[in-house]
Amino acid sequence: MMRKQLQDYLEIRVQQYVSETREVMNPCEKAKLKREACLKRNAEIVKVKGKGEILSSSKKEEFSTVHYRVHLQYLTKQKDLLYLEEEIEYREAKFYKGVLVEDAEVPSPKGMETVGQLDFSNESERSSYQYNRLKAVQYAERWWNDYNPAYKKFENDCTSFISQCLLTGGAPMRGYPGRGNGWWIRGGNYSYSWAVANSLRQYLATSKSGLRAREVASPDQLLLGDVICYDFQGDGRFDHNTLVTGKDANGMPLVNAHTYNSRQRYWNYEDSTAYTPNIKYKFYTIVGSV
Repeated sequence: MMRKQLQDYLEIRVQQYVSETREVMNPCEKAKLKREACLKRNAEIVKVKGKGEILSSSKKEEFSTVHYRVHLQYLTKQKDLLYLEEEIEYREAKFYKGVLVEDAEVPSPKGMETVGQLDFSNESERSSYQYNRLKAVQYAERWWNDYNPAYKKFENDCTSFISQCLLTGGAPMRGYPGRGNGWWIRGGNYSYSWAVANSLRQYLATSKSGLRAREVASPDQLLLGDVICYDFQGDGRFDHNTLVTGKDANGMPLVNAHTYNSRQRYWNYEDSTAYTPNIKYKFYTIVGSV
């Protein structure tokens, strides 16, 4: 019975992404934000598919809690271009006497452990390299909804994911063993810039050797494999990073990201609940060679 209620609820939510006229008792704010964001760039979501998977359940007296994961796919049309955006939601549903009373998106599961170790000691001080954008994007596509077991899995994994993409593209590490220096991972240790959003943004803005980037003024100047940094509150501390993996019909970036796993998402995150009118962005194109 609980499974059927979750299926019905998911179907109602999914329909709201493509229909503004259907009357529902509990309108989905996330769907509204996504529809409005699409309209601003003359795009529309023409089809949505959602597939749920129950991860765990528990019961205490008359209350039951179900944790589940939803894979959402949005087929978006813009001019003559059709592209598929995907994202993963982790959700928590609460039932009272078998009746669904609450359902909300929650962060991805905690308690992630290192299951492998990496040693790039021979790579750490290379002074010359060619950035392979295709390999960086291929990695972002391969792992957007999964976690490479060779790396530590963080609770907030967005920046580590981008670092893995950059490293796969051939960007050289430097700065070991100082955690506040350079950009690197070795064994179970890593620099702050490897895994902390604001630290990577600072590194990209200031690095003069190894992995380097150049800030550009607008997102349309970015290439595949470049990085966008997000300061959702506009307070000067950046919270999130994404990798450019595609372009829409207007030549604007589509991005892949972790923490809230997504692929081919429109770059500005106006459809995100983290978005605020004070948001600030930094756009960095990776310098291909030194």
